[in-house]
Amino acid sequence: MKRWTLRSVVIASALLVGVPMAAAQTAGAAARRSSATPTDATSRIAVFRLHGELREAPPSFDLGFDLEQRLSLYRLLERLRKARNDDSLKAVVLIFDRPRIGLAQMQELRQVLTELKGAGKDVYAYLESANMGVYTLATAASKIVLVPTGDIQLTGIYVQQAYFKTLMDKIGVEADIEHIGAYKGAGEPFTRTGPSDEAKEQLNWLMQDIFDQLVADIAAGRQLSVEEVKALVDKGPFMAKDALAAKLVDEIAYAEDFTASLRERYGENTVFDHKYGRKKGPELDFSNIFALFKSFGDIMNQARSGGKDAIAVVYVDGMIVSGKTEESIFGDGGTVGSTTVRRALAKAREDDKIKAVVLRVSSPGGSALASDVIWHAAEEFKGSKPFVVSMGNVAASGGYYVSAGSATIFAEPGTITGSIGVIGGKLVTRGLWDWVGISFYETKLGQNADLYSTDRRFDDRQRQIVRDYMQKVYAEFTDRVKKGRGDRLKKDLDELAGGRVYTGKQALAYGLVDRLGGLHDAIRYAADQANISDYEVRQFPEAKNFVDALIEGLTGETKDDDSHDIEASAGPTAWTLQAPSIRELLPMLRSVDPERYNLVLRSLLRIELLGRENVLLALPAELVIR
Repeated sequence: MKRWTLRSVVIASALLVGVPMAAAQTAGAAARRSSATPTDATSRIAVFRLHGELREAPPSFDLGFDLEQRLSLYRLLERLRKARNDDSLKAVVLIFDRPRIGLAQMQELRQVLTELKGAGKDVYAYLESANMGVYTLATAASKIVLVPTGDIQLTGIYVQQAYFKTLMDKIGVEADIEHIGAYKGAGEPFTRTGPSDEAKEQLNWLMQDIFDQLVADIAAGRQLSVEEVKALVDKGPFMAKDALAAKLVDEIAYAEDFTASLRERYGENTVFDHKYGRKKGPELDFSNIFALFKSFGDIMNQARSGGKDAIAVVYVDGMIVSGKTEESIFGDGGTVGSTTVRRALAKAREDDKIKAVVLRVSSPGGSALASDVIWHAAEEFKGSKPFVVSMGNVAASGGYYVSAGSATIFAEPGTITGSIGVIGGKLVTRGLWDWVGISFYETKLGQNADLYSTDRRFDDRQRQIVRDYMQKVYAEFTDRVKKGRGDRLKKDLDELAGGRVYTGKQALAYGLVDRLGGLHDAIRYAADQANISDYEVRQFPEAKNFVDALIEGLTGETKDDDSHDIEASAGPTAWTLQAPSIRELLPMLRSVDPERYNLVLRSLLRIELLGRENVLLALPAELVIR
């Protein structure tokens, strides 16, 4: 009888569903390593490596074990909380390997590290280099260790915004944009080369509050005064010895020396568990390959749907678009589809085991239509079970729209939210076509048939039509907020809306959110509202397992396809990125300046959406805070 290990299954399964062999072998190796367990020893230390972007939603494809390269915030929090309650664990080490963690995520992680220390666990942060945001997270540790040649970039916060007006002039494209709300500047990157006075004012109040929050956290973590931290910021950056002298770190050591010091403290037989809390993949032994695949799918389905009561976490993670979320095998592409979220909420409503839902919103907004579809689905759910919103790094414009109806909204102090306003318009491409030598002859029947023609700007009559339509969308937006928030608003909504953006701390003061706290706080609150104490957490949209992906690959149909569903399901197309010269340039830009590369890609998505829907609920501009 041939013995099939999980690694064999992963590789064979991956080949059938089209996963590259290298990725399959990596997954198989990860599965094999995850099955190893540390031997009994005097002491155990859990080691977590924070690397790359910490995403909100889990992967769209689940092989039944954790892949370290695609760790979600929820899974990381779960593993850290398991460590908090594990009496056999003496300490936790966090290795910071160029992580990209948003401010709200950082604040929630700081809270769980504080809980770890409160449970008697030693928490170590090991750094090679850290900007102000990463360093702020590290200050929640009991001890910070820095590489001798490392540095702490404690220099303040720095914001970049991308503007495309000059580029568009060069290629003969013009953005004809209207906005409702003086502070609703989402169209400015395409019509200006820099921010308006209102945008500058808004950016200043946001940055000041974020800076104050970071300084306060650093001061609390390092037992310094706020004034001392601000003085250090103005002296930064700090090389290792200077950081040690300034009490920004506790020790400077290479990895080998740091490991030796831990063994000296906790015992020579100390086990460093680099896989702590990760799922362990099963080892299967079947002679029939088809029975093997079926068993593999059954195992993951059983893990997915237990018999316990549950709280569902439904993710709105990315730019909001109409239709289905466009997924890749190990994660999404930065957008979330209204159809996908609507179906997830409907499934959670119909499942008797699910007693409440937490809508986890991490989105700068997007399509007005898609935002309203999600809002309506949330309203439908509220009529049957408790419904709570948890805001992530950003929950603004359309992200706030989908949240506004909830009876309880949680946000972290650093969450970016609000931006109640509307933009609309079109791209005028006449100059581009003239440049390439193509002309068009137009014929129309109906006075407004050419309203969104890309050949010319709106005339005065057309502009008024567009503005009237946008005013109606804005009125619906503000009406949703008024009905959802009621007398909890601390000011007249006109003073809070108009595109103004706030931190979570500011939003709480104005009554736009109800509580400060993270995802786990919202889950516990939802469980209390549902009167349950023994429950599991299920995440939606649910990840596809091997069997789901195989069926989809063979038939083109997914298990969630519904022949009675009349909603559109077309995601955005990236025409701005299809030019051969741009496609050749992108890899170089990504390697030279990854922060600006990602900023530009997210900004260009607004152009895609504007070309498709003409009216958007989107955050004024993408911000990169360093």
